[in-house]
Amino acid sequence: MSEQARRRPPKPHRRPKKDPVRMLAFEVLRAVDERDAYANLVLPPLLRKAREKEGFEARDAALATELVYGTLRRQGTYDAIIAACVDRPLREVDPPVLDVLSLGAHQLLGTRIPPHAAVSATVELARAVLGEGRAKFVNAVLRKITRQDLDAWLAEVAPPYEKDAEDHLAVMHSHPRWVVSALWDALGGGRAGIEALLAADNERPEVTLVARPGRSTVEELAGAAETEPGRWSPYALRLTDGGEPGAIEAVRDGRAGVQDEGSQLVAIALANAPLDGPDTRWLDGCAGPGGKAALLGALAAERGAALLASEKQPHRARLVERALAGNPGPYQVIAADGTRPPWREGSFDRVLVDVPCSGLGALRRRPEARWRRRPEDLDGFGPLQRGLLTEALKAVRVGGVVGYATCSPHLAETRVVVDDVLKKLGGGELIDARPYFPGVDDLGDGPDVQLWPHLHGTDAMYLALIRRTA
Repeated sequence: MSEQARRRPPKPHRRPKKDPVRMLAFEVLRAVDERDAYANLVLPPLLRKAREKEGFEARDAALATELVYGTLRRQGTYDAIIAACVDRPLREVDPPVLDVLSLGAHQLLGTRIPPHAAVSATVELARAVLGEGRAKFVNAVLRKITRQDLDAWLAEVAPPYEKDAEDHLAVMHSHPRWVVSALWDALGGGRAGIEALLAADNERPEVTLVARPGRSTVEELAGAAETEPGRWSPYALRLTDGGEPGAIEAVRDGRAGVQDEGSQLVAIALANAPLDGPDTRWLDGCAGPGGKAALLGALAAERGAALLASEKQPHRARLVERALAGNPGPYQVIAADGTRPPWREGSFDRVLVDVPCSGLGALRRRPEARWRRRPEDLDGFGPLQRGLLTEALKAVRVGGVVGYATCSPHLAETRVVVDDVLKKLGGGELIDARPYFPGVDDLGDGPDVQLWPHLHGTDAMYLALIRRTA
């Protein structure tokens, strides 16, 4: 080294430029990974804080939202691509590094951000949150990813469909293999249907509002925001401008709410199912967080019926109270275990049990659930689902109707549960539920109903209607 070089002062350490949008997206991904948090619960308060302290504009919030949800939805695909660009098993890459790489991969392969800008911004994020050394690793991996577009990468990392159909679909559509298998079994049919369903799971869901009867109207909501009518529910409107539901007065007041149209249809179908005898006492046996209970309560009020809303967890029962506050008819909210109920047998005319489940029907809204759930989780849900349905059938009087609902299409959580309980308990018969979904197409052979994102634009809600006969 020359004397001049030895005397040259070292280059000052350059502080990384902090990009608040990507920093926020990284913070959400870390919360999902480290704390098993859900993005739809973590992101909104962070965005509100960023608007107040960072001066976030609507486009900043939109980009942060896209980075979070796009990365989570396509995580399986991006993992396969990143694995092809690193020299070690992916499990040996530190989780924070992998989160940064996934954010970068999504910008490169899933957005219109120019490649040079995506790499530069992601490397700056890495410098800020990981340090200079690991930022160089991030830079090297992202440079490799830029060599091909998404289609070319998929052709390289996904096994041929003819060789392994489920693994091919798992990589192409970013679902765990076991979820692909379970959804395919529930859907039936060939390749086109399952590909359409998996693709729909990766689409951004619309925000759907519900006008609670007697408290609000679709006309009021339509006048308060840019909307389109719901496809199926007479109480539904879809936000079309990407607006914030909380900015609508009726939503703030609880006279209206945010509720997927599939959930609305389940409540409406139970309310309209025929029964023999009086119709004055309704029960929502798994009422938290309160969306279906609020709609049921409003529908019950129109008939002069009273609703009892029961929820095991006290904090969720408080959410139910908030949703039902101001209901035009009589109601009561209690914290009680539906498998050990405090009410007498035969006390109700209509009963809804929307049971805890794997949530595989709402992967559009909670994409991280697909990576968090395991097949063995179903073993834990099964006894609870059977217990809740059994007690629901005991709670309804002879001639009354029970609605068994799940936000999962998995056969082990739907038809298998219903068949097992009816066989063991006796005294119940399935009602054809399809006539109580008027205008809704593609409802299958019945008597139960399974809704699908790709066919109906809803979450994959399931409903079986059961009349107690003895």
